[in-house]
Amino acid sequence: MNLPFELAPNLVPLVGAGLAFVVVFSLFAFLARSAGGPDVTDRLSQYGGRSRARGDDQQPGGLAKIDAAFSKGKQGSQIARKLSQADLKLTVIEYVGIKILCAIAGAGIGALIGRASLEAQILSALVGGVLLSFGPDIYVSFAAKRRVKAFNDQLGDTINLLANSLRSGYSFLQSMELVSREAPAPMSSEFRRVVQEVSLGLSTEAALDNLMKRVPSEDLDLLITAVNIQHEVGGNLAQILDTIGHTIRERVRIKGEIRVLTAQGRISAYVITGLPIALAIFITVINPDYMSPIFTFGLPPDAWCCLPVASLIMIVIGFFAIMKIVDIEV
Repeated sequence: MNLPFELAPNLVPLVGAGLAFVVVFSLFAFLARSAGGPDVTDRLSQYGGRSRARGDDQQPGGLAKIDAAFSKGKQGSQIARKLSQADLKLTVIEYVGIKILCAIAGAGIGALIGRASLEAQILSALVGGVLLSFGPDIYVSFAAKRRVKAFNDQLGDTINLLANSLRSGYSFLQSMELVSREAPAPMSSEFRRVVQEVSLGLSTEAALDNLMKRVPSEDLDLLITAVNIQHEVGGNLAQILDTIGHTIRERVRIKGEIRVLTAQGRISAYVITGLPIALAIFITVINPDYMSPIFTFGLPPDAWCCLPVASLIMIVIGFFAIMKIVDIEV
């Protein structure tokens, strides 16, 4: 009797190799994370253009050397910047390893779903490996956007705190240090980095530029531009910050109202996109023979190509069309 969840013989080695890789990589990642995260000097060397001391560049272990060499490239530096924007304590080589792990896991899941025939198994394994390899990128992008949103929501109150501290006689650096102590995360951690960079020798303009790289925000860009102009031409910085803070708070309020009004459209886009895909995967797992004709070669008029590919293209087009409609710039 054929069970619905019975594995094909050629799938057993793939699943075994994937499980072994999961165990080995998980153990290695746990040991690497137990050693501790990067210090302030590492972050300054990444964003401040500072080189490490002569005796510090000889790091123990070959993995650190590989990570340092890979991080110097264009792709590696972009990955490091994305990880910093998302505030993830991962090195570049660890992130690449996670992507490879996700690709192997996606290939195994795809091969399990398409086990009705060899052609469907190969095709679904390739599609699953490619799609799941973008999983870490999607998560990092989501974490970075969520962090930027939290930063923008706190920026209005932070500017108010900066203006009040300047009126009480504090310098701008002392005001930022006050924010690093009193403000909630992620505002406190980001301004703490700025204060540390200035304390280690960077100029205020360079430290604020590094903050802009870590938190790409239009509201923050407005604040940094105003501060840089005030440092060059002078003026009442507290009054300037009051005006900017009022503008930013109004923008945050309007954006919140727009998100509430467009919530139904966004949820509709997620449901319409995910429902047919989830239903197709569910039916394939429960009854592979029912979905196998779609992926069978030689059926006129090439149903294995036209039906799945055309369906996916139309689903993707519909998703982006709905998201474009509900995306309102402020």
